[in-house]
Amino acid sequence: MEINDNVPVPGGATDNINIEDEMSSSFIDYSMSVIVARALPDVRDGLKPVHRRVLYAMDELGCTPGKKYMKCARIVGDTMGKYHPHGNMAIYDTLVRLAQPFSLRYPLVDGQGNFGSIDGDPPAADRYTEARMDRLAAEMMEDLNKDTVDFRPTYDETNEEPIVLPAKLPNLLLNGSTGIAVGMATNIPPHNLRELADGITHLIDNPDCAIDDLMAHIKGPDFPTAAMICGVKGIESMYRTGRGQMMVRGRAEIIEDKNRESIIITEIPYMVNKENMVKAMADLVNNDVIDGISNIRDESSDNIRVVIELKRGAMGQVVLNNLYKHTQLQTTFGAIMLAIHQGRPKVMNLKELIQYWLQHRFEVITRRTRFELAKAEARRHIVDGLLKALDHLDEIVRLIRAAQNRDEARAGLLAQYGFSEKQADAILEMRLYQLTGLERSKLEGELGELLERIGYLNGLLEFPGRIYALIKEDLALLREKYGDARRTELVPLAGEVSMEDLIADAPCILTLSHKGYIKRVPLDTYREQRRGGRGISGATTKEEDFIETLFLAETHDTILFFTNLGRVFAERAFEIPEASRTSTGKAIVNLLELREGEKVAAMLRIRKFHDDQFVFFVTEQGTVKKTRLSDYKNVRRDGIIALNIEDTDHLIGVRLTSGSNQMILVTAQGMAIRFPEDQVRPMGRGATGVKGIDLEDKDTIRGFDIVREDLSFLIATANGYGKRTAFDDFRVQNRGGKGLIGIQTSARNGEVVAAAAVNDDDSLIMVTANGMMVRSPLDQVRVIGRNTQGVRLINLDDGDELVSASVIHAEDDVAGASSSQGEVTAPEPPPTN
Repeated sequence: MEINDNVPVPGGATDNINIEDEMSSSFIDYSMSVIVARALPDVRDGLKPVHRRVLYAMDELGCTPGKKYMKCARIVGDTMGKYHPHGNMAIYDTLVRLAQPFSLRYPLVDGQGNFGSIDGDPPAADRYTEARMDRLAAEMMEDLNKDTVDFRPTYDETNEEPIVLPAKLPNLLLNGSTGIAVGMATNIPPHNLRELADGITHLIDNPDCAIDDLMAHIKGPDFPTAAMICGVKGIESMYRTGRGQMMVRGRAEIIEDKNRESIIITEIPYMVNKENMVKAMADLVNNDVIDGISNIRDESSDNIRVVIELKRGAMGQVVLNNLYKHTQLQTTFGAIMLAIHQGRPKVMNLKELIQYWLQHRFEVITRRTRFELAKAEARRHIVDGLLKALDHLDEIVRLIRAAQNRDEARAGLLAQYGFSEKQADAILEMRLYQLTGLERSKLEGELGELLERIGYLNGLLEFPGRIYALIKEDLALLREKYGDARRTELVPLAGEVSMEDLIADAPCILTLSHKGYIKRVPLDTYREQRRGGRGISGATTKEEDFIETLFLAETHDTILFFTNLGRVFAERAFEIPEASRTSTGKAIVNLLELREGEKVAAMLRIRKFHDDQFVFFVTEQGTVKKTRLSDYKNVRRDGIIALNIEDTDHLIGVRLTSGSNQMILVTAQGMAIRFPEDQVRPMGRGATGVKGIDLEDKDTIRGFDIVREDLSFLIATANGYGKRTAFDDFRVQNRGGKGLIGIQTSARNGEVVAAAAVNDDDSLIMVTANGMMVRSPLDQVRVIGRNTQGVRLINLDDGDELVSASVIHAEDDVAGASSSQGEVTAPEPPPTN
């Protein structure tokens, strides 16, 4: 509608405007203000303006990690008064959320006091609570004072605030973000730091990689409340298009007690109010929507525990499915990866989000380098002047003493010696003690360090690859310092194609190095050679590392990892990264939650968890134990106890047995003992075991296997010698005896390294400390007596030694079929399929 009447404006003229145009223009201005300055995060640091201002205010107040806590009212007041004039409650709510471990995967604020609960309880008033920055927030702020980011005036132009933080961490993906703007919204889920670091490192090394390559490292969202994401289609859609719908389920376990079942809920979906969820369950029971529940109790304390007691005869799985259907025990997370990029809102895929953060970090490090370079150049300029002054010390002292005032002395230094103004000022400010010879040496040393630093900084600016290398180093340090295991489990959804369906069930070799690098390699990578051959390079290992364990499996097998401390982890074989023959592999700590000093001692490949099979354990000090295989069917992500082990002892290997086999153990000094397995009764996972052999002082167990009369017993030694001996040569003894001589451990042979049951058609893969591998047919190793030295198995270079020997059975090699290798550090028989 046109305005035809002129409306008088005090002190000025009148304008004719179109009200539709004015409304449209004003609304666009308003909506862009909400989008950019309030509701959406910046892709570079993952923060909205209010989050950034709270953290900056805390930094300015000195409320940093390691310092004392500060009243939240003080933090809120400073933020509102200096940077964010939008109300104290909005600021305090932001501060509270940054401190809630159930809201942020990696909290940025360390709170003290009542900061609310997962039940929706409000936090205490800001005058009662205290806070300081968390260590991760300090990492986000690092180098802020080194001209790494731009600043702008605050709302009243009395202070300045950063437009964005240096963001050493990819916070947008790390903690996610939620916001509703005008006409658009964002909902980005949080992720795991370790997975993000691995994915970003992969992108740096492979800039042209596909999103699927990144998804091999970044598996999916990782919520602070754990739970489970059902299916991968929503995750794939989110990563590829920026939008996706994911089904999130709480974790519930059905247990049976006194002929009735109960459901125990220990994890709930992200952003679900537990109290409201439990109340909704009770209402559904009272309204007869869900049948079969007799009682619901919330027994939660620090950890969630909701107990749902079922009526006698009620089926737990049916009730649980109804709870998933009708309550927030199952929710849908609608992901929209929308963020501000270059001042505009944009929906981005996974690769774009990482690339934009990388571009920001590259700029931050470049600006920091220029800042430090300018500072180093300025200091070098001063040091040059001071050293020059010391070279003309007497003349300069006379010039200064003859001068009437500082300005005259300064002018003389400029005119007679060509000093710059800054150098002249520095000379005039020198103290007498700086004229000593010791101070001169300090200046010369400082100059050398400055020149080295300047060269390094110039190199960073000249070669961008070095900056990306710095980003990778930062990520590796942050991963090590703050990384933790994934909480949210990714489970297949009925009807979806699982990863297992997409991967062929084929034989492969798993290798594990002494320093803990694992990889999966196709079996046909290693060609067969004659006995005594030189071999091929098996792997490129890191300095002072070597291949310690070789293991044959199939890609669909479950691999049980037993550690030297007696714990066990489980992974599918196809989940172990495939690599080339010469590559180092991936650090096993990226797959398993190993503790300090813990390493994998043995591996078993399992097709099915049969009740009539046993896991037989042997420790370094000769303790043996067996436990039913079915006891290890459900292994948690963070591992479970496999056996109780003494602090001075370590697990060296495991074997899968029938319960009625005979076992043979071999020590480092060549002693061997053969005894019936039934002399070791089945024990629980937490048991320690019994004595298997009486060891001499300083002797230890080096290998063991199941006795099979149709095979021979191979023993290999460190100096590359070995032999095969008939099992008949080892008479049956009682468990716990001294044993018999299995091989002579002479100076020529060295100590025993490996032992396994073999036949003529098998092959032996030998690995040396220098990473060389030889695959040799065992029919070239003749069967000889027990108390002998054996023949040469492999030609070793000077200083090299044999560290591992693993058997490839003929049926595995020809058919690529189902049985396992007789492996030294973790031997096992063919499992029953």
